[in-house]
Amino acid sequence: MLGHSINPDFKIGCMQIFACAYPLTCHPDDVIQTMEEDHIFNYFTSDVQCRGKYPAYMSRYFKEHGIRIQMEKGDEDILKQGTVDFHSFSYYTSSCKSADPKKHRGDGNIIDGVPNPYLATSELGWQIDPKGLRYSLNQIYDRYQLPIMIVENGLGARDHMTEDGSIHDDYRIAYLKGHIEQMHEAICDGVELIGYTPWGCIDLVSASTGEMAKRYGFIYVDYHDDGSGNLSRHPKDSYHWYKKVIASNGEEL
Repeated sequence: MLGHSINPDFKIGCMQIFACAYPLTCHPDDVIQTMEEDHIFNYFTSDVQCRGKYPAYMSRYFKEHGIRIQMEKGDEDILKQGTVDFHSFSYYTSSCKSADPKKHRGDGNIIDGVPNPYLATSELGWQIDPKGLRYSLNQIYDRYQLPIMIVENGLGARDHMTEDGSIHDDYRIAYLKGHIEQMHEAICDGVELIGYTPWGCIDLVSASTGEMAKRYGFIYVDYHDDGSGNLSRHPKDSYHWYKKVIASNGEEL
C-alpha cells in the first residue's frame, strides 16, 4: 500500500523459494504428504500476499502446533488491500516427498526431500529438473492468475580455471539452456512470465553452504575458501553464451 501511495504505477511483488515437489509414488499417503508440505513451504506466504488473507488450511496447522494469530481490528482489511501485483520466486531444483520416514533424504538439496530416480544430479547433489520449472510456473499461475517473474535460477558447481585463464562451464550452460527452454513452454501454456534473472552474475559466497568453492556466476572470481586468490575477474564460457542469449531475447540458445 505504501508503494502504491507513492506512485500508483509501481508494480510490487513478493519473493519466495519455490521447491517443486512430486509424490514419490502414487500411494495416497505420499500424495497427501506432498500436498501438506506444498501448503506450508510453497504456498502459505504467497497465498497471504497474493490473495490477501490467511488460507483455510493453515487453521488446522496453527491449531495442531499451538499457534494463535491475534488479529486486531482492521488487520483483515489491511491484508486485503496489500496484495501484490505480481508473483516472483526462485527456482533451483525439485524433490520427491514420501510419507515413509525410512526413505533416504537427498544429501545435497537445500530442500528436504527424497531423490527423484528419473532426474540427473549435479556434482553437489542438487537434482536438475528444468521441466519442474514449467510445472511450477503453471501451478503458480493457475493459482493466482498474476504475472510471474523468476528472480533466481542457477547451478552451483566447483568451477576450475585452466592455465590460460579460461573457465569451461558447459554444465552451467546446459542447465540454464534447459530451464529457459521450459520457460518458453510455460509461456506457450499461457503463463504470463514477465521476467527472468539468473543467479548469478558473479561468483560470491554461497548462502546455503557458506563457501566460495560453490560457484554460480558467469564471472569467475579468483578467491578461495582458504582466503587465497587475488580477486581478479575472469568471464566463464557461460558469460559469453548468456550475452548472446540476452542479445537475441532467448532466441539463440
